[in-house]
Amino acid sequence: MMTVNEVSKLSGVSIRSLHHYDKIGLLPATEVTAAGYRLYDDKALERLQMILLFKELQFPLKEITTILDNPEFDRSKALEQQIKLLELRKEHLENLIDLARGIKMIGVQKMSKMSFDAFDTRRIDEYEAQAKASWGTTDAYKEFEKKSAGRSREEEQVLGVQMMEIFAEFGKIRNKKPESEEAQALVKKLQNYITEHYYTCTDEILESLGQMYAGGGDMTSNIDKYAGEGTAVFANEAIEAYILTK
Repeated sequence: MMTVNEVSKLSGVSIRSLHHYDKIGLLPATEVTAAGYRLYDDKALERLQMILLFKELQFPLKEITTILDNPEFDRSKALEQQIKLLELRKEHLENLIDLARGIKMIGVQKMSKMSFDAFDTRRIDEYEAQAKASWGTTDAYKEFEKKSAGRSREEEQVLGVQMMEIFAEFGKIRNKKPESEEAQALVKKLQNYITEHYYTCTDEILESLGQMYAGGGDMTSNIDKYAGEGTAVFANEAIEAYILTK
């Protein structure tokens, strides 16, 4: 058993935070002595590790409590997601280090290409969003689970193809203006399709999806491969124009 002071030194979490975690039920002390000292066993320390992992994914403390108290919580899944997130952040830091070294060695003006790619965090942001959604703590995800319950893999594939067909329609008009009547009609069609088959696609959710479509990750690649290069960015621009009219 460890005291709250020892846990604080081991984990880097302040004593004040540990007291707060105990108070809200996020990390209850294993035992409280007659003198009022909090004690923590190995199981509590494992839970603290999970808390810190989910904090890295920017979950609110209340949601972390709900996830960890769920009997179906999958510790292995959480660790896999954290490993992936850390790998992405490591790659991001290495790119920044390489850029800084290049500037130090030859100077900004002498570099062959002025690039800001090393500052791009879109892949990290996209993965964090997908990881958060996978834990089903949002109303949208809960609605998705309800609507998808009982659907076969074949039915899910059909829905996926139908949605990509909407992007194919975006691809056919991607040389037009995003605010054009045709593009705006497709945005509405996409929003309605998501609402009908997955979850209520509010304007706020639609805007976030648009940013993910154009985020440069796997989603962007899949859309552009199916509907033509530049389609994902065009769809996002059309969504942005649609939101601005509201």
